[in-house]
Amino acid sequence: MGKTTRKVAIIGTGLVGSSAAYSIINQGICEELLMVDINKERAIGEALDLSHCIDFTTSRTKVRPASYNDLEDVDVAIITAGPPPKPGQTRLDTLGIGAKIMEDIIPQIMESGFNGIFLIASNPVDIITYHVWKLSGLPRNKVIGTGTSLDSSRLKTFLSEILDVDPRSINGYMMGEHGDSQFAVWSHTYVGGKPLLEILEERKEELGEIDLDQIVKKVRKVGFEILKRKGTTYYGIGNALAFITKSIFNDDHKIIALSCVLDGEYGERNICTGVPAVITREGIKEIVELRLTEEEKAKFRQSNAILRKYMESIGYKQEALSIV
Repeated sequence: MGKTTRKVAIIGTGLVGSSAAYSIINQGICEELLMVDINKERAIGEALDLSHCIDFTTSRTKVRPASYNDLEDVDVAIITAGPPPKPGQTRLDTLGIGAKIMEDIIPQIMESGFNGIFLIASNPVDIITYHVWKLSGLPRNKVIGTGTSLDSSRLKTFLSEILDVDPRSINGYMMGEHGDSQFAVWSHTYVGGKPLLEILEERKEELGEIDLDQIVKKVRKVGFEILKRKGTTYYGIGNALAFITKSIFNDDHKIIALSCVLDGEYGERNICTGVPAVITREGIKEIVELRLTEEEKAKFRQSNAILRKYMESIGYKQEALSIV
């Protein structure tokens, strides 16, 4: 990223991709934004519509439709292509179609000479991110999934409503699968630097009994509540993609819960799952290993076991084994 022009490509210009593009333009995150889609007319239309925002923003972003051949010097390639779950499905149920889409597009992107960072939102994001890593041949620090970043934001939002504080004053993470087996790391959840569990105990008379399991259940299910009402979710994940991209370009060293390929961290190998990680201009600089409780360790192993079961369906079998 030595060049001065910051360049982003969005592959998949549906509601998630276009929402991410809208956030990126409004925040002035890059100088050039490429819109790529199998439906070329859709990509052209989105690029045109987005380009008409520029007069009302604080900085200029060149927006244009593009093809895979144009991605050689792109810094961050955001992948949102893939089907949303149908009624009654989970994110994991979309794996077969999502994997085939990646098998089509990733080789084409790599043939362009692309050597930037992949940022993936396509579901099931943990397994798709692992699949992109394998297909691309890039080092693991340069293939990143949105993971439980949005889930962690949802957790903070729900806690902020209970505690009546700004969600940005809450520090905490959802970990594991971006799906039904994710869990909250309550042992490392803080409000203004004070442990949440301590606050709940001190304010029990005021707040009443807070059911932490119900909060986790709410975080897990809220995406489907949105889907049921409006068809899919896109604003939250779109802004998350913009936030992560901005953190990459700014070399922020922010800690965000992301889908990361593990190689010994938390005693796991050959799996991609949601963990807190330090994000920089080079991608993932470091995976933050929290000291989990025994209960949290068990939940993490269970979540990863579910991911491994589904990974087998697209050919990742014996290699996906824990080292503990």
